[in-house]
Amino acid sequence: MLKSLNSDKSKTYVGYTNNIKKRLLKHNSNKGAKSTKGRKWVVIYKRYFKTKSAAMSYEYKLKNDRKKRSKLIENENFNFTSL
Repeated sequence: MLKSLNSDKSKTYVGYTNNIKKRLLKHNSNKGAKSTKGRKWVVIYKRYFKTKSAAMSYEYKLKNDRKKRSKLIENENFNFTSL
């Protein structure tokens, strides 16, 4: 899960990748997903899975359950650092 650093309106982004550093670099250079363009991002939550399908299933759940996403952010003591 990524969090935008823009001060105007904070935003989160959830996505699957097998290379976090490369994906974050893409997002921060405006070459990532359309919804991430024009913002700077930091990783606030990551989770590893054994299979791509398991990761994508979890991604789908997070994207479609704002309460679960908010709860993850509230319950974790995140260090806002970029990779």
